[in-house]
Amino acid sequence: MKYEPGSSDHGLPWDPFKSCVVPRPIGWISSLSEDGIPNLAPYSQFQNLGFNPPYVMYSANPRPDGRKHSVTNAENTREFVWNLATYDLRDAVNKSAQEVDADVDEFDLAGVTKAPCDIVAPYRVAESPVNFECVFHTSLRLPGNGPGGLGSADIVIGRVVMIHINDDYIGEDGKLDVPKYKPLARMGYYDYTAVENVFTINHAGGNRPGMEGRTGTKKLEGDGT
Repeated sequence: MKYEPGSSDHGLPWDPFKSCVVPRPIGWISSLSEDGIPNLAPYSQFQNLGFNPPYVMYSANPRPDGRKHSVTNAENTREFVWNLATYDLRDAVNKSAQEVDADVDEFDLAGVTKAPCDIVAPYRVAESPVNFECVFHTSLRLPGNGPGGLGSADIVIGRVVMIHINDDYIGEDGKLDVPKYKPLARMGYYDYTAVENVFTINHAGGNRPGMEGRTGTKKLEGDGT
């Protein structure tokens, strides 16, 4: 089969697009409103961008009554936190996905614990094994084809300024034990998966700097920074 999005019908009962790019890590984003109200919400369009310095991005479709709180909070306060979503936290992640009023604390709604950050003001999820403190870099709006801009997306990019990792998930080899914390990922539709096994493939053209993960915090030579 083939189809042209927005122009021809794919002929399936469900749109296959989101199940083609899988698995997608969950952007479990915590932020604060200008009034200091905590917000916590998951986004399945999430990814890291570069590594020196590290950036992350998440994409949020608007609510029926306007833009997502995670977007406006990040733009207004210039800070947010990414919390690693895991299989054990799947119910909390799901509860935090509810569309509620801006004065509702989703940490309480999801039943997770607020932990203070070192640099940014928003809280991080204490139960999450990895947290990224981020400062806002930029945002942009992708237009939608539906009535009133339905289908549009706000993309938020932040620079990671502090990383928290639970020592229980660091193996004896110094690598993160990914199958132990089982990251949650979106598969499209209402389907999810969790990483429970890992295999290694060395790069065919020879392992290149940055692919395997560098140790230390020094800037790379010749990177223009």
